[in-house]
Amino acid sequence: MISVVHVISGLEVGGAEIMLANLVSRSNPERFRHVVVSLTTPGEIGPQIEAAGIRVEALGLARGRGLKLAGFFRLVRLLRRERPDLVQTWLYHGDLIGTVAALLARVPRIAWDVQCSTLEDRSAALKLIMRLLALGSRIPNAIIVNSVAGQEVHRRNGYRPRAWAQIANGVDTHAFTPRRAARDALRQALGIPRDSFAIGLIARFHPMKDHRGFFAAAKILAARRSDAMFVLAGSRTEASAAIQAMIAAEGLAGRVISLGTRHDMASIYPALDMVTLSSAYGEGCPNVLLEAMACGVPCVATDVGDCARIIGDTGEVVQPRDPAALAAAWERLAAKDAAQLGAAARSRVEALFALEHGLAQYEELYAGLVRNGVVSSAAEAR
Repeated sequence: MISVVHVISGLEVGGAEIMLANLVSRSNPERFRHVVVSLTTPGEIGPQIEAAGIRVEALGLARGRGLKLAGFFRLVRLLRRERPDLVQTWLYHGDLIGTVAALLARVPRIAWDVQCSTLEDRSAALKLIMRLLALGSRIPNAIIVNSVAGQEVHRRNGYRPRAWAQIANGVDTHAFTPRRAARDALRQALGIPRDSFAIGLIARFHPMKDHRGFFAAAKILAARRSDAMFVLAGSRTEASAAIQAMIAAEGLAGRVISLGTRHDMASIYPALDMVTLSSAYGEGCPNVLLEAMACGVPCVATDVGDCARIIGDTGEVVQPRDPAALAAAWERLAAKDAAQLGAAARSRVEALFALEHGLAQYEELYAGLVRNGVVSSAAEAR
């Protein structure tokens, strides 16, 4: 039995958090025992992990200076008590704090997980943390990256690990699946007109996601297609005054449906004609594209992170921050055979990004690290 303690910055909804939840809840319980430690709160994902029978500890490090120190030493004590074979840290704060705690607790193996593909839009404090991590990047036995782009960016910024391991995010292709027979009912439930051409942007409201550029592209398409509708889902999208101002400025009143945070995305993607990702930077291996493609929905994305590698020839990829190019890509894709594109998109995800592939890679990586401290040839990034 291999014991792994995962240390992550927090457990709110995000790509790393979802991948962690899938990993610990679905790995072989006869071979692996997992404990998840959130440096902050249990968030939305913590209860889901606990429901799968995995222990979750939340340290509350963000609540004040005194609690930060107490929480850190609580982590050290937890690691000494658990005596795990491996500590895997997730996200930058998790990497730094988890590594120091693991060294103090004399954990024999450490792995980091890197999710993003850019260093833009970072606070001064986070930039300092990343410089420290670059200096200490030979401490972990391996650094896991979920994108080729993410590895290259961190390599250029001083990361020099003993080994890289590339493990892309994965999607449950049984949960995320085409539901063509239910399309009309799903649209009715979501308030999407039956005969509209609906383009979805599934992204939290954040500068990285470039909602402003999305709405500028939407204005262009809306002038050309009277049936075009635009569907938003993600945190801070439903009640955002800034988003409402953007909608008004582009003359899109009545053409945008804001769903807010949703936990039933498998029932939303099949109601859409197309899914887009308008991000200006920051993406690594976006779950949104994997989920939409698994549902048989064609995608248009900006060329950030590994988006082009994910989409392949099943959709369109354009340069970021170019609304005219984004709108033109929507039009080109809309003119093609949607059923054929959707089927090709799902086949691509099944072949390259199915969840079981990623889980097998993580399990192989853990076994290799615990056995002899090295990354297996199957997981090693080349």
